[in-house]
Amino acid sequence: MKNKDVVGIDVSKLTIDAYIQLSQVHAVFKNDSKGFKQLLKWIKRNVDCTMDELLICFEITGLYSLQLASFLGQRDINYIMENPIQIKRSMGLVRGKDDKVDSKRIAEYAYMRKDKLKLTTLPSDDLIKMQNILSLRERMIKQKAGYQASLKEYKRVLVQQHEKDFFQMLNSINGALIKQIKKAEKTLLEIIDSNKTLKDQYALLTSIKGVGIILASNLMVTTVCFTKFTDSRKYACYCGTAPFRYSSGTSIKGRTKVSQMANKKMKALFSLAARSAIQHDPELKQYFYNRMAKGANGMSTINIIRNKMIHRVFAVMKRGTPYVVMAKHAA
Repeated sequence: MKNKDVVGIDVSKLTIDAYIQLSQVHAVFKNDSKGFKQLLKWIKRNVDCTMDELLICFEITGLYSLQLASFLGQRDINYIMENPIQIKRSMGLVRGKDDKVDSKRIAEYAYMRKDKLKLTTLPSDDLIKMQNILSLRERMIKQKAGYQASLKEYKRVLVQQHEKDFFQMLNSINGALIKQIKKAEKTLLEIIDSNKTLKDQYALLTSIKGVGIILASNLMVTTVCFTKFTDSRKYACYCGTAPFRYSSGTSIKGRTKVSQMANKKMKALFSLAARSAIQHDPELKQYFYNRMAKGANGMSTINIIRNKMIHRVFAVMKRGTPYVVMAKHAA
């Protein structure tokens, strides 16, 4: 059924601003279950179509938009969680900003594309748990790095014997973070082991040299168990590893390069995986050193290996069998 009307919603920490495109009415509600119920009643009073013919659009804002998505999903209401950059770039040159104006712009964006946009479906509870744990682990990694840097500087400046209690506290905090990071990784494995789909995909992913628990978990989360992305080229674009030409006519001939619009975390994880694969995968190791011997750029070669790994990931998922290192079977 085609969408006849659109509601644009700007999500904030405590409130949501809603704007109905055809009625051109605006209202503000609390960002909680009570506010969502009031939102639905208000929508029904101000639209000339059924809820099945209505499309609700709002930006992805992490935790702040998650409960709204869950509320709408439980009631089978059509909604789209769109990338904020996608909406912002579609607006062209704009001046000023407030929540009411933003909700109107979101409604206009969705209305113009209402029959082309793909509806959003929330991942499973296990994937959401994994996403939260991965986010928490990433914050702990950054905190640990901060404390270790501070500890190094204090050791350089202060005399440890005179500041024993101070250094003991720093070491204790650092130790606690290390312990909690390991616990987060253990919890990830427990979630994966309790879910057959996750367990099977994890076994396939980790058969590839360089892919460990963190990269495998992030792959399953970002691809929604390989339902959101089914093509390796599109996922390489998402990660920012796919090269694009830069040329126009006969005068502009820039070098081929990757786009900065990417999931920087996944790009960094694939960089680490590529360096690990160079050490442990005979095929990639030979490829890397052959290119370097010919004078190739190091980062360019790393990026090629990142893309090779992404292609391997999607190949094993499509085939449903573990990756086999062909160098082992070479004569």
